[in-house]
Amino acid sequence: MTHSTYTEQAPPSFNFNTRITFADAPRRDDQATAQAELYTHLETQAEAVAPAQDPLNARDRRIIGEIIEVQPESVRTIWIESGITVWVQLVGGGRLPFDRDWFATRVAEVKATLPETPRERNERLSDELEKACTVFGLYHGEINWLSFSTKLYQDGRFVGFVGCNQERWYARPRQYGLNRVAPSAEQVIALLGVRAAVAA
Repeated sequence: MTHSTYTEQAPPSFNFNTRITFADAPRRDDQATAQAELYTHLETQAEAVAPAQDPLNARDRRIIGEIIEVQPESVRTIWIESGITVWVQLVGGGRLPFDRDWFATRVAEVKATLPETPRERNERLSDELEKACTVFGLYHGEINWLSFSTKLYQDGRFVGFVGCNQERWYARPRQYGLNRVAPSAEQVIALLGVRAAVAA
């Protein structure tokens, strides 16, 4: 099902149906060089003003790499064309087209079987903790990424410890004591007796 499509373009100094004399050639090459430098400068300026956001994270690249049987680092980007074709752009310059429905099915299959890396787990837990802290008007200290635990504060006052181990969130109001457990960060913070922040 997979195949590669490569395209080549003529250099910018190439003109169809134009006679070039020996005297004209250097001037045209200088012009092409100057034009290329201008484009490079403009791209650099545009990147400085609005850096390009990479739409794919490491997990997305792993999933796509698994589907098309390439290294995740070789996947540059992905897009859908006309609502029916998924294109995968590779770092080496190739592009691979896939049927959207087939690709979506494969993504679901691979996603279900692909184990989560510790970093991906920490990112997911961190996002969940940030959302829960926003709900309760809390902020947290530095996260211990190995055990995924941190201290919670509200208006400069220590509220308690919170963390997650083996997909269960835990919290306790003091350093030592019994853990209170819940399936989500928001629920475990509520077990500390913190009330949700009221929007002003």
